[in-house]
Amino acid sequence: VKLDVTDPRNAVYLADSDFGLVDPELLEQRGLSEAPEGNAHQAEFTLDNNYIIAADEDFSPTGFEATTDDGSEFLAIPGSGTAPIEVGVTLSGQTIYVGRACNGDPAVPAAGVGQIAVVVRGLCTFTEKIANVEAAGGYAAAIVVNREGADGCGPIGMSVEGTIPAVSIDREAGYGLFNLTGYDNDACLAGSAQELPGVTIGDLGDVVSLRSFFDGWGYVHLYDNNDGKLVELDTYAIPEAMDPAFADNFGDLSVHEVATSLVDPSLAYISYYSGGFRVVDIVADQLVEVGKFIDEGGNNLWGVQAFIGADGEEYVAASDRDHGLYIFKYTPSAP
Repeated sequence: VKLDVTDPRNAVYLADSDFGLVDPELLEQRGLSEAPEGNAHQAEFTLDNNYIIAADEDFSPTGFEATTDDGSEFLAIPGSGTAPIEVGVTLSGQTIYVGRACNGDPAVPAAGVGQIAVVVRGLCTFTEKIANVEAAGGYAAAIVVNREGADGCGPIGMSVEGTIPAVSIDREAGYGLFNLTGYDNDACLAGSAQELPGVTIGDLGDVVSLRSFFDGWGYVHLYDNNDGKLVELDTYAIPEAMDPAFADNFGDLSVHEVATSLVDPSLAYISYYSGGFRVVDIVADQLVEVGKFIDEGGNNLWGVQAFIGADGEEYVAASDRDHGLYIFKYTPSAP
């Protein structure tokens, strides 16, 4: 968002950007059509104010999608220590309600082929619930629905162990799985119920599909510095950031931030975490990489800032979270 803060107490809107329906770098580099994750982080104007260069900070190169057979989509958050759904895999199954699944509760019924257990939060730990689902045998995965209460209703992250995939969902999405009507969030926050109303153990719900997919790391945008809706001219990402082979065990391959040159309106310097230090030039409204540095032991670059040295030359200070401060000087190659 671009604001006029001439009067800091009365900021005036000037412009903003939108993410498109399809991630441009993922499509261009890998031919993959996924929605952009977003995560706008930091931006700077170029020296001549003709452009805005913006950095998206995204530490997760994978996404997770949950849908039902009636076409609805809902937020599902994978558990911390349960079996993952591997990237590129879609797990589908009929949901079946199994109650709280705590020790001493009615037994979790044995599963039909590929069924997904729907459990409600409450009384016992998430790990105990998933263990009882696993002990019943046959379940492909488990979905934990949040309970009512001031700390409930919305999405939750689960600290949980288990050998089958397990995800958590908000209470309204739990209603949707069994086509329950009349969900009221205020009433949910004020209530104390754990079980889903009108649903009994063994009732079948929607067929659910859980999909894990690669959507790349954070990258760089080039915008025309216009008012109103900002026009995106180009994007830039290092190749490894859009390659599923680099999703794990290669450090963070997201951009962190950009610093535009203090002497050249077309030049910008980028800190790219494990992707090192990058220099880009704006050529015909496109971001073109013209320089890079990755140390022999690797980098973990964070802050970056251009400055003018005592000799009148432009330098760039870049802070590495592992190794300290680097000072760079970009020297263009001869034509």
